[in-house]
Amino acid sequence: MGIGNAYSLQPDVFVQSTVNRASEILSKNISKEEKIDGLKIIAKETVDIIGIGFYSLGSTRKALNDNQKQKYFELFEDYFLKSFSSRLSEYTNPKIEVRGKKVINENYTIVNSILVSTPERPEVNIDWRIYTKNPDNILIRDLIIEGLSLARTQKEEFASILNSNDGDIKALFKTLENFTKN
Repeated sequence: MGIGNAYSLQPDVFVQSTVNRASEILSKNISKEEKIDGLKIIAKETVDIIGIGFYSLGSTRKALNDNQKQKYFELFEDYFLKSFSSRLSEYTNPKIEVRGKKVINENYTIVNSILVSTPERPEVNIDWRIYTKNPDNILIRDLIIEGLSLARTQKEEFASILNSNDGDIKALFKTLENFTKN
């Protein structure tokens, strides 16, 4: 294995350092808005938002022109960051322990972790799908929580919106806009 293939960070170390950063923000005595802002910064640096956005659109992305793609990604990024950070900000001090990793191929590694149980909640299994194609910029592509893929769930949601609106991308734009305004 040449030096070019050596990851700057192993995927499991990357996940653990990312969750440690998030945990630090969540355990601070700051407002929920400040926590959300901090989590958004981490997400922008560690998540392949464009990759997830493309995946979530499914085959519809092939039908979009450049302007529509641009608008979709602007809306999707806002939507994703808000959805991700507001969901996470509910946890005051999540302790996530990385337990192992499984290299799928040179592009993907699955990192296994658990959200440690507390008196209020049971242990939760979380698998991280890490995109490793560029070893200097490895990114999170999906979270699989107790066997449920967040990216796949989102793709199904978007497909359902498009299907009930005759495939009109404007309907999806409107849904994403409404979500980020509230």
